[in-house]
Amino acid sequence: MAAIYSGISLKLKSSKTAWEDKLKLAHFAWISHQCFLPNKEQVLLDWARHSLVTYYKKKLELKEDIVERLWIYLDNILHSRKLQNLIKNGKTVNLHFSLAKILNERIAEFSASGAQRNVCAVLSCCQGILSIPAFAIIYTAKHELMLELLNELCWLACRYPEGTFISQLFEVLHLAFNHYLLIQRQQVNPNRVFGEVIGHLFQPCLILRHLLSVGTWAQCDQGRVRQYLSREVRNQIELVIQGGIFQPELLSSYKEELLLQEQCRDKKKETIKTILTPTNTMINRLVDVGSCEPSLHVTVVANSVSLLYKLFLDSYSKEENQLICFHLLPKLFACLRISCLPEEQVEALSLSDWTNELLVVEQLLNLVANNNIYNVAADRIRHKEIQFQFYRQLAELLIKHSQASVPAWFRCLKILISLNHLIVEPDLDDLVTSAWIDAEVTEPRTRKSQEALINALFQTYAKLRQVPRLFEEVLGVICRPAAEHLRQPVLTLNLTIVLRDCLMELPPNQILDTWSLLLEKCQALVLPYVKDDSDMALKLLSLSLLLHGILFSMKCLDGGTPLPVVKCTQRVMEKMLQEIIQPILDLLNNYQVQTSKFDLWLEKVRDSALLLSYTWAEIDTMLSLNCRQYVPVVGAATGTSTKSLSLSSFLAGLNMEQWEKVQELTDHFDFTSKYCLELLYMQKMKRNLMRMSFQSEIDLQTLRDDATFILRSGKKSMRRGEISMWNRQIGTLSASSYPVAHWHLIVSNLTILISYLSLDDVTYIANILLRTLPTTKAHVDSADEESSLTVGQVSQALFHSPVFPEMQSLHSAFLSCVIERCTKILFSGNHNDKKLLTQQLPWLFEKDHVILTQWQIKSEKDGPEPLESKEEVAQNLLTLAKADIPIILNGDQLERIMDILGFFSVLKLDSLLPSYHVHCFLLLLSTATNTKADSSCSLTQSLKFLITCYQLLDYLQRGKNARLMFKIMYVSDIFEVVLTSLFNVSKRFVIDVDTPSWLEFLQVVGTFLEHFFEVTIQLKLSLVLNFEKILSFLSSSTTYTETTSEKWLENRDSPSRQLLLVSLTKLCQILSRYVEQKKFSSRLPDLLQEAILYTGVFIQHCSENSAKDWLLPSVFISSITTLLEVELSHQSKDRDATCSETKDSSLLSHTALYRKVYSQILTELPSLAANVQSFKLALQFLTLFSLTAELHPSEDTVFISIFHSIKRVLADPGIQVNQDVEPYMVTLFNQLLVEGTAEEFQMIMQHILQGLEISNIWRPNINDILSAIKLIKLLLKCPSNGEKIRSFWVVCPQIISALTFQNKETCQDQSLLLTVVVPILDTVASLLRQGENIIKNPHHVSLAFSILLAVPLDHLKPQEYSSVFLGIHEVLFSILQCHSKVMLKALPSFLNSFYRLVFSVMHEGRQKDKGNMEDLTVVLECARLVERMYSHIAAKSEDFTMFSSFMVAQYVNELQKVTLYPAVKNLLKEGIYLILDLCIERDIHFLRTSLQPGVREVFKELYNDYTKYHKNKNRGEEKYTA
Repeated sequence: MAAIYSGISLKLKSSKTAWEDKLKLAHFAWISHQCFLPNKEQVLLDWARHSLVTYYKKKLELKEDIVERLWIYLDNILHSRKLQNLIKNGKTVNLHFSLAKILNERIAEFSASGAQRNVCAVLSCCQGILSIPAFAIIYTAKHELMLELLNELCWLACRYPEGTFISQLFEVLHLAFNHYLLIQRQQVNPNRVFGEVIGHLFQPCLILRHLLSVGTWAQCDQGRVRQYLSREVRNQIELVIQGGIFQPELLSSYKEELLLQEQCRDKKKETIKTILTPTNTMINRLVDVGSCEPSLHVTVVANSVSLLYKLFLDSYSKEENQLICFHLLPKLFACLRISCLPEEQVEALSLSDWTNELLVVEQLLNLVANNNIYNVAADRIRHKEIQFQFYRQLAELLIKHSQASVPAWFRCLKILISLNHLIVEPDLDDLVTSAWIDAEVTEPRTRKSQEALINALFQTYAKLRQVPRLFEEVLGVICRPAAEHLRQPVLTLNLTIVLRDCLMELPPNQILDTWSLLLEKCQALVLPYVKDDSDMALKLLSLSLLLHGILFSMKCLDGGTPLPVVKCTQRVMEKMLQEIIQPILDLLNNYQVQTSKFDLWLEKVRDSALLLSYTWAEIDTMLSLNCRQYVPVVGAATGTSTKSLSLSSFLAGLNMEQWEKVQELTDHFDFTSKYCLELLYMQKMKRNLMRMSFQSEIDLQTLRDDATFILRSGKKSMRRGEISMWNRQIGTLSASSYPVAHWHLIVSNLTILISYLSLDDVTYIANILLRTLPTTKAHVDSADEESSLTVGQVSQALFHSPVFPEMQSLHSAFLSCVIERCTKILFSGNHNDKKLLTQQLPWLFEKDHVILTQWQIKSEKDGPEPLESKEEVAQNLLTLAKADIPIILNGDQLERIMDILGFFSVLKLDSLLPSYHVHCFLLLLSTATNTKADSSCSLTQSLKFLITCYQLLDYLQRGKNARLMFKIMYVSDIFEVVLTSLFNVSKRFVIDVDTPSWLEFLQVVGTFLEHFFEVTIQLKLSLVLNFEKILSFLSSSTTYTETTSEKWLENRDSPSRQLLLVSLTKLCQILSRYVEQKKFSSRLPDLLQEAILYTGVFIQHCSENSAKDWLLPSVFISSITTLLEVELSHQSKDRDATCSETKDSSLLSHTALYRKVYSQILTELPSLAANVQSFKLALQFLTLFSLTAELHPSEDTVFISIFHSIKRVLADPGIQVNQDVEPYMVTLFNQLLVEGTAEEFQMIMQHILQGLEISNIWRPNINDILSAIKLIKLLLKCPSNGEKIRSFWVVCPQIISALTFQNKETCQDQSLLLTVVVPILDTVASLLRQGENIIKNPHHVSLAFSILLAVPLDHLKPQEYSSVFLGIHEVLFSILQCHSKVMLKALPSFLNSFYRLVFSVMHEGRQKDKGNMEDLTVVLECARLVERMYSHIAAKSEDFTMFSSFMVAQYVNELQKVTLYPAVKNLLKEGIYLILDLCIERDIHFLRTSLQPGVREVFKELYNDYTKYHKNKNRGEEKYTA
């Protein structure tokens, strides 16, 4: 043995042994169990280390591949499971410090030279060493080595961001930072730590953090650097810098340097030398370019400034440290180029440079604002406005170097205003110029920032009651000489809304002062120079729009307004009319019209004149209506003068000739002037209508003329091809947006206009409405902004408005347009003989046909219509139906007519005028019975078309004028036409009777016939005659005769048979419903008996000679169920009336049929369950059958037969009993429980317990388990009470225990999660809810926690995850709400179960490299459930107060590990805020002190958001309080 030991050791040390052999021998010695060496692991590690150290100290010469294999060998040992197990078991294995030095040197060499040979092996060795605490000591014991390692790793990552080793490098960095942070916290000398971080780590860490922040590796490395690791390294860098540079022990040094610098200058040099200057040291190191590229260094400095200030505030920000926190700000700001470069170089900075620098300034200012650094009063009283002066200089710099294309520039100014409006007050005019009036902002994101700044200005000056001061600057800027045509509108829509909110809160004198100021500026600076000056004309229009915006945003005067304010308003109104509007109109009237040339200034002056006129008129009207003390210039709005107001009297001081001149000018221009003139005429109409005594024909004619003028003013523009959106602002009107504004004005005032428009004008509006309504193919135009309008949106709003049907003339005109378009499409279809078609359907293709005009004025009292008309209409339709030569429509025509029918479905067809009701009925009946799609259209499209037609006919026949339909056709004739065409349809296609579209069609036809028969009875329309004809038609139809004569044995489920079945059963159903009501007809019972007979015979023949594999179709089951229901009802009524035996025998004669169907349904029930509709009908039949004792077969009990059949359905995992079917199954099961015996119920319970036996999962026998679980759920939903249900609850504890064991076993197989585990969770939740006062033993409730903790939540598909999550949540919610006492005793188990949900949502809701929206939707639903549970927990505050801090700690611990999607994070935050409400101050202090540093940062951010957004404390204006 000794020879073996010495042999291996000697060969490894021998210089004669080849290195190839040494490596093979070392590898063999490590992996072989037959090679025994004393302390083998230590020997082999020392050999590998010594070989590498000797080589790199130049004492040994080796080939490159040998060196590489040595590194790989060392790496294999360090990462081997064998070594890790030995160390874990207590064996001591050491590494020498020389290996750490060699590793550091190699990484430095890679960083300096770029050579990447062996780099992966070296990094892997580092990782192995740092992962094992026993080995990591070579770095932690000499932390200089750790500093050197971190320094070189950071530089390597920064210099080679695209290296193949980058993912490995970040893992090493993560481990190294973890070790260094522990070392840093253990150090006792703060100055030494400061020096280490500044000297070795500061610059490379800042560069690395910058690269991580800008997503360098997220873009270039294609996911090799995991997002989590990237974020962790970034957080560690921040912790290293904060722990090294901003230690609590260094606060005094910062104070000495920042606050006592002046005093220190007066002291001796020795004293000054003893002062540590951390700020200067840090800044010098920050601005030192070092080995960094200059272009990168500039960006790194900019991005690091805000980080350093944030870390400084996080460490030292307290109320007593506000001044020191400020003093660092100017020093850091001085590092930015915009503060330190000469003027000409600042101007030369590029847009991207400005963007980066301004983002940093914004972050700095936000930190100041959020940490309450600036207290206005304290700064002025105690500190000689030192902060104010700095912010003032910053504001001057920003305003002087305007950057209106950068959103951050606006945001910086907004923060400065929020700090103190006096900061920007001296430069307010320049601010208004550069940020508002002259700013060229086109990008939406920048515009949003601009509007936020102007919003801040409005709100600030409104609070200060200095709005006139602000608008004085605005007006001064507008009136300055400038290229006015380049300016954007002064008020956008959002600014108008903000202005309105501000002005509503202002006292009237502020608004009046602003108003007067605007008029004065306009009168003094613009009006005298406007003639022949386009620039001045544009300024006048800008001022007019601004005045319009202000006046329409102010609060109107009312009866409580003080009289002086009213008088002042009166004077301003008169001044506006006489000194502004009147001179402008005079200028227009003095202009000589030349049709060949119209100048721009004239157009803008005219726009201003009409806009101001309309604004003045609107305000004058509102003041006169709302303020009784105000005397209108025109005269009282409710005056008694019989003379209508004209435009000349409407604005006092103008004669009619002047207005005609203005209107003549308007005719030559578009857009703004036309729109303002329309508004003015609209206002004139309203004023005239408010005059109580206008009744003369002249007055009415004036209103008609005004309405016609408004409508026809924009007729030409509505024909334009391209119409764009309009943002509701007059100042933004253009050629393409004017039609939207015009149409919006028409529609908005249609209730006023409609009464004074001619029939042609109303038809024009109806045509425009129909043309612009969006169809299913062309939806409403999507707007860039939510507030923008399109013609389609306006039309759709009118069409769906409840007012639309009330405007009868427009409604009728629109209906006429729809009918006309529909008729054109039909006539354009393909037909063999269109002349014959016109003769047969004259009411459709001949306008104003006599049959329609007869009934436009006819009513029921006018006597009966000539019989010939009825016979003619019916005969024509019946001839076409029997001939089966319909109009053939191609795909495009069918789609267009479907769009038209879509409009019909929105119109209220049940309240049409008589003539339109008849016209629509004939149109739809003709369309439904004489139209078909060509071969290019699918069966689904054709059936959808017919479904729509019959749905609309159904609406019509239930309308108030339904009787008119039967005045032009007999009931039996309509029925015959419809059924004949339906039989034709059934022959026209090869139809699979189980096709969903065909079943839907049958359902719609059935509904139509049901209502048709019902209306016939309710209107008493010759009931006996009509129903006898209907029965005669049905019994003599080809389908009926062939079926009952057994000539038609093939194609047993043919569509025509199904149609006939539907018709017969609906007839029986309706007759049965009204048979007892003698007021209709005494013959109804006989008709019902006849209908039952026909139906029974037909069903009997349909079911005979059926093939063995023939499945019952849903129509057949529906018919047999209806027949049984009708016969049962009829039998009970006959028995009550002591009816003869003959009628009883009718039921008995069908007993065999019912029993046969019953037997077949029991056999086919699992197959029928695949179709929801068939399954529902089958359950209905079984319920009726079980109720009827005389139908029960004698050889077997119905209870057992139905139960076993249902059990087969429940045991099938492929059958899901959805919410639609469940009520039917519950009804049937409840009926069985009521009728069944105790022994039969015991059989159910025995089946449940047997199904829940644990052996079923081992066999496996999943079907029995499923059947048992679903039976429990059915029993819980049955409303029955009594001994049977009580016996169920006795067994309930046994059921819960069985479910617990089943769940534990099932959870081990993930494939059973949806089929078994989720039903178990649902069942447990139901048991706990319904057993609130029944389950007495707390142990049985606590078993639910065992179930929840066993259910897996990882590695699930979205559907599985959603179902499992919801199931767990429902169980927890049931315990919380129904078993709160048990929950209190088992609170840790409850919280553990709940936090599994929280952690799971956070894991699934993290931001991933790849993911789809379906996953996110599922996670969002689960996050809402978590938020809901948090709210329920918070509602029981007395139970959870003790645990609230631990709940928060668990949340932030997990949050620190992941980056959540914002939507998920917001939901979880809303929930955790409710738990923070339960935390008292002691809990918050505990969290701040006990959490780990990284987690503590997350908690601090969370608590700040909680305080800001949720706690909602009203702190008042603290910044203005010393």
